[in-house]
Amino acid sequence: MKLIRGQSLFVDILIWGFLILTALLILAPIIFMFTASLMPARDIVKMPYPWIPQGLYLNNYEQAVRGNDGSYIFPRNILNSFIVAGLVSVTTVLISALTGYGLAKFPFRGRNLVFLIIMATMMIPFEAIMIPLYLVATSLRIQNTYTGLILPFLTNAFGIFLMRQYLITFPDEILDAARIDGSGELSIFWRIILPNSAPAIATLSILTFRSQWDNLLWPLLIAQSEEMKTIPLYIVKFAAEKHTDEGAMMAAAAIASIPILILFLTLSKYFVSGASLYSSRKG
Repeated sequence: MKLIRGQSLFVDILIWGFLILTALLILAPIIFMFTASLMPARDIVKMPYPWIPQGLYLNNYEQAVRGNDGSYIFPRNILNSFIVAGLVSVTTVLISALTGYGLAKFPFRGRNLVFLIIMATMMIPFEAIMIPLYLVATSLRIQNTYTGLILPFLTNAFGIFLMRQYLITFPDEILDAARIDGSGELSIFWRIILPNSAPAIATLSILTFRSQWDNLLWPLLIAQSEEMKTIPLYIVKFAAEKHTDEGAMMAAAAIASIPILILFLTLSKYFVSGASLYSSRKG
């Protein structure tokens, strides 16, 4: 009995050691980014790297916000990213939830074929449709506008897949009871489906917001003026300028990372509840 307990304790130590090492490897770049953003450039290039800053060198953040040209365009670029990522997240969640609800709970002829066609679009890389999308945007004259930045990403196949797979396990008895009480389908969707899909919605919101927050390729084509550019475009330009040092680069990257970290920490509890709820339904 003691031998079994000793083996179990040894296995637990190995597992915890592996998990801690994995977490450190994942967090190391993030820790480096935030610590380097508080150091002068001469300290960042020291070997070995001093992981604890000797002081708070906030000039890096001032330079990142001001820009090398003193235009202070960074706050406007942050606002652009918030507008684009926020609106795309809202439309993706609503359209994906509606479509997933229809594909999961309404039997109709060709339902599986429609779902397969939607899934097939996931196999098409964005680079393959980038030029046709740009030609459509120029013909509609929506380049250098919020409409041009948002319209191609109103929804996506992955969001429909995620919501459909989540809602397919939703109890039909609850929906039938609501219909017997006289509720319409839109009322059921707003009052029952959405409130009970918080884990899937939170997951889709985080993934969609992060995807648009980090989107570089499409804004590079559509956003032509400095006032319409998003954070990734600003960081690329800022890092390429010869007067930018490593500390200011890290400060710009740190500022751009903070909204994603806040969003994840705010909604992270839904991942655990969503996993347990999904497992109980599958069982």
